[in-house]
Amino acid sequence: MLKDHVTGYQHIGIPTNDIAKTKEFFMSMGFEPVFETVNNGEQVCFLSMGPIVIETYQNGRAAMARGAVDHIALDTNDLPSCVRLVRENEYQVVEGPAFLPFFEHGVAYISIIGPDLEVVEFNQRFRSEEEKGEVLKAVGIC
Repeated sequence: MLKDHVTGYQHIGIPTNDIAKTKEFFMSMGFEPVFETVNNGEQVCFLSMGPIVIETYQNGRAAMARGAVDHIALDTNDLPSCVRLVRENEYQVVEGPAFLPFFEHGVAYISIIGPDLEVVEFNQRFRSEEEKGEVLKAVGIC
């Protein structure tokens, strides 16, 4: 089961039309930026308050309506098993497996879609280049 490979909560993804305004809002509550980058032309900022992490990205497609959270990401330390189980259970994959050069050694993930079009991401943040190489090879990214 996928639950056997989920080790915790990773982050919640929130698209924004104005990343500066969004950062200011979350920082006013005590969140702190922990990583910022540009990915495919979109500004990305991860903000943290203790164990709570929000990923916000300016893509100009924020729904501007309740329920506008794009995805929830769950931590895993075994992405290859998650990929295998996603495929075996015939979940609808919306993205991945894919790699992003976020944080020190990068992250890899696979995202599925739920019955209400919610996206659930299984995300492995790499602790070393060796771990990254092994996982990326196992999921067919390299």
